[in-house]
Amino acid sequence: MSDNDNGYWDALSHPTITVNDLQFLEPVPLTDVSIDDDFWSPRIETVRETTVEFVYDRLVESGRIENFRVAAGETDGEFQGRFYNDSDVYKWLEGACYFLATHADPELRDRVDDVVDLIAAAQESDGYLNTYFQLVEPKKKWTNLHAMHELYCAGHLVEAALAHRAATDDDTLFDVAVAFADHIDRRFGPDGEDGVPGHQEVELALVKLYRATDEDRYLDLARYFVDRRGAPDSRLKHEVFNPGEIAGEAYDRVITEDGEYDGTYYQDHAPLREQTTVEGHAVRAMYYYTGAADVALETGDEELVAVLDRLWENMTTKRLYVTGGIGSSHVGERFTEDYDLPTDTSYAETCAALGSVLWNQRMLRLTGEARFADLQSRTLYNALLAGLSLDGTRFFYANPHEMGADGHPLHDEDPNRLAAERQGWFQTACCPTNVPRLIGSLGTHVYATGESAVYVNHHIGSEATVDVAGTRVTLDQDTAFPWEAETTVTVTPADPATFELALRVPEWCDDVTVTVAGDPVEATSCEFLRVEREWTAGDEVVFEAAFPVRFLRGHPKVRSASGAVAVQRGPLVYCLEGTDSPRPLHQVRLRPDGDVGVEHDPALLDGVTVLDLAATVPDLSTWSDEDLYLPDAAVSTERTTVRAIPYYGWANRGPDEMRVWVDAESPSG
Repeated sequence: MSDNDNGYWDALSHPTITVNDLQFLEPVPLTDVSIDDDFWSPRIETVRETTVEFVYDRLVESGRIENFRVAAGETDGEFQGRFYNDSDVYKWLEGACYFLATHADPELRDRVDDVVDLIAAAQESDGYLNTYFQLVEPKKKWTNLHAMHELYCAGHLVEAALAHRAATDDDTLFDVAVAFADHIDRRFGPDGEDGVPGHQEVELALVKLYRATDEDRYLDLARYFVDRRGAPDSRLKHEVFNPGEIAGEAYDRVITEDGEYDGTYYQDHAPLREQTTVEGHAVRAMYYYTGAADVALETGDEELVAVLDRLWENMTTKRLYVTGGIGSSHVGERFTEDYDLPTDTSYAETCAALGSVLWNQRMLRLTGEARFADLQSRTLYNALLAGLSLDGTRFFYANPHEMGADGHPLHDEDPNRLAAERQGWFQTACCPTNVPRLIGSLGTHVYATGESAVYVNHHIGSEATVDVAGTRVTLDQDTAFPWEAETTVTVTPADPATFELALRVPEWCDDVTVTVAGDPVEATSCEFLRVEREWTAGDEVVFEAAFPVRFLRGHPKVRSASGAVAVQRGPLVYCLEGTDSPRPLHQVRLRPDGDVGVEHDPALLDGVTVLDLAATVPDLSTWSDEDLYLPDAAVSTERTTVRAIPYYGWANRGPDEMRVWVDAESPSG
């Protein structure tokens, strides 16, 4: 725990408030939660001890940090990399600061301080800060909002600054962020220049800054950016069709074959309140919806909440991979159409998974409904974790759901192409810098408080201290998740107190039994179990359930899932990897009605529960090298067993073929 317990983490969120018919939950601050979990703690330590340093070294090697040194006038040189590279430095800082808040690390602190000093030195006197424009196109600042990421980078600066101040009690970066936010506020808004960010992110950051400062103008600007998007006289559209006026280049991906503007890529096709489907670039969409939800949290805008719920329903019922991944198309890294979820070319960007986790956290806070935490879990354990190797030094940008033995890249010229092995870095390095900031802040997702209530959102071993019902309460959670559905929460109030404890019962649990202080209570899957009583020190909530192995079928409209099944146990989606299969995966057909073996292998992939699944494969004795085709009646199959591993663990044993959706025998009837 950091010695800098200055109460600033509490300033990042407001006390629980009730507006209109909405009761908002507040996450328990990071420094009030200590994770001690057999599954998550080793991963957190790997990121803290290895990934943070590994990413920093890449930031240095790629010139991202040097750009600030040149902009500060401390050395001569030219801008290196891409115009959005500042954001990677800010994301690294944010993640590093989360770890500083919970672990004393003098070496990391010195490194963070050095980077912060460079950033502060690079800022211009009017508050502006963007090394690309300062070094490459200084006379064209704010001329290309749709493509050049100025506001996006600013948003990540604000988030890094808030995390830095909270972890170190140092105002240096906070003052930089405030000065830049004030610069933006002077320039944009109802009383200034029209415009919205081409890549959203600044909206949610401005709300965070509002919470930390109580300055209404930051919330007002965030709300302006949320509601102005999609206007008929879109500035983004103007920039696309007037490229001679702007910095950099205009995007052609938003112009149709007929020469018309298609704003769906930016979620700029209609005002948010009129949108009915999740569209466009998936990361942009997730940050947009997260920012809009943050605005609703502060304003009690019930219409906005209803709109976000409508979009969530579209995403989860028609445009979501079984792993929680989103954004099915490589072209534009985007959502496409309902039920278009290809497996061999799935994009499912790691950053989009992170954005989904953030959006679902806000929806949970707005509604207190377990379905949002369920999707968080699905995404965390599968789509997000798959983006990082077990050793913490390799990354997936895109996350395929099927891979051939040769790695069949989607496009040879694409540095972020689908591949059978993770990469150490990318020219666009948003994913490697994003993962540490989510893992470092995981504690903020586990618990929340409501009015006279405390919520256990996730089954993650941990201890938390909260203020509820006028007393200080310690929650000690011990769990076997995600391998077994067994959790005990020990409740210790400083004094006996009456309040509600809400424990999430995940959707993938069967045969749920719960006792509270020894007494049985009824619980329902996919809901919060809510127990209101007078709690005394040592009261235990004991949760037990079954994790059935489920063979999932895709909707008939999902072409890539036709005739196939995906396998899930608990929150984990499983896959087949070539090294575990007796035959090439295209020859394997699963038998969902067959026996399933469940075994925990502590030596495999840092310890995983594997599934041994009944399957059939061709009887090769019926074929010869001279037989290219045979009548169906002349061939036969034989039964075998194939091992499945958690999806997040694939590609940690070298390049190999992999499938999430596996051909299966047809359901009976």
